[in-house]
Amino acid sequence: MLKTSAKSFTRDLNYLLNSQQTPESAYQKEVQRIISDIKRKKDQALFGLTKKFDKHSLTPKSIEVSPVEIERAYDQVSRKSIQSFNKAIKNIRTYHRQQKQQGSWRFSLGGCTYGMQSLPIDRVGLYVPGGRAAYPSTVFMNAIPAQIAGVKNIVMVTPFPNGECNPYTLIAADLVGIKTIYKVAGAQAIAALAYGTPCIPKVDKIVGPGNIFVALAKQQVYGIVDIDAIAGPSEVVIIADDKADPSYVAADLLAQAEHDPFSTSILLTPSEHLIRKVFQQMQLQIVSLNRRPIIEEALKNNGALIKTDDLKEAISVANEIAPEHLQIITRHPGKILPHVRHAGAIFLGPLTSVPMGDYGCGPNHVLPTGGTARFFSPLGVYDFIKHSSVLEVHPRGLKDFGPEVIRMAYFEGLTAHAESVKLRLHKEFS
Repeated sequence: MLKTSAKSFTRDLNYLLNSQQTPESAYQKEVQRIISDIKRKKDQALFGLTKKFDKHSLTPKSIEVSPVEIERAYDQVSRKSIQSFNKAIKNIRTYHRQQKQQGSWRFSLGGCTYGMQSLPIDRVGLYVPGGRAAYPSTVFMNAIPAQIAGVKNIVMVTPFPNGECNPYTLIAADLVGIKTIYKVAGAQAIAALAYGTPCIPKVDKIVGPGNIFVALAKQQVYGIVDIDAIAGPSEVVIIADDKADPSYVAADLLAQAEHDPFSTSILLTPSEHLIRKVFQQMQLQIVSLNRRPIIEEALKNNGALIKTDDLKEAISVANEIAPEHLQIITRHPGKILPHVRHAGAIFLGPLTSVPMGDYGCGPNHVLPTGGTARFFSPLGVYDFIKHSSVLEVHPRGLKDFGPEVIRMAYFEGLTAHAESVKLRLHKEFS
């Protein structure tokens, strides 16, 4: 247990938050080499790396998932699972439709017409991790906002270890209408999407989470294409008062810790009694969990039960952390909400656990991590729309502001800029 009243608290908290960072330097050169190979050798390198890492052979004819493979996936999944998927899709679409912003607009003032033209990105590549595990929710959360934004061409890449893909991932893609799925993964898939190969056309933006190789590859191709963000280890901060159910709090801390050994789980509360009860519940609940070794390592490295002086201080510490997920389990969570400045997603009340958001209540689960909630937002429709400013100068505007432009161009030593305007003034008004 940490206490904010301790002199070493700030140092201890910083150590805790910094310890979750995964080592990158060991992988940077390998990712650079993979990207370089894809740029030079295109499909030859892509097929070779897939053979090396995923243990299956690809050809230009077999790289894309076929309708037969989609049908085979449906044969392996229950009707109830598909019903659950459809309900999640409906919720996510309903939520994200509210994010649609005003389209293009124009207005006139002072002899000029001004405007903004807003258009969807042309091509988006969706990376879906997988293998033995299934992440259909990743498909929903990344594809649906892009579709609502109006993106016409969405392709997906996902691993096929030993030539097999989890059927849930394929069905999720089919249910949301993704028609093109490539059987490639890792840094090589990111490079193929960014630079293009004969089999995989270049995209304009890449979204979706992945392992350290995928994250570093996205980082290195940013600027060639746009990306959503560099996803770090998952994290939750829970603000709770003395009325919070310790079994709920414990379950939520454990749930976040099971993602991977770098995940962060933090409780902030002024109640020392709650901290004791939560710790007892965690010891009881962890016994039956199938990912217990991962949870224990995550909690050892990045877990903390923190005693604050009051709820106000708990909010202050949470804002300093700027967590990916922030749960507020207090008597009146709505009264705390206005004071939250930095969090990727906020979950109000005792019934609102993070998995409710993860699996399709509506809000997006692609969230800023590692404190980047100070300046990043959840993935949304707005991330798939680009904007162009529009300007049309009429004679009055040229006459009124042209001389000012000429004067400012001379200030900056750009005589050709000045002459461009002077020429027009001379021809229009001489």
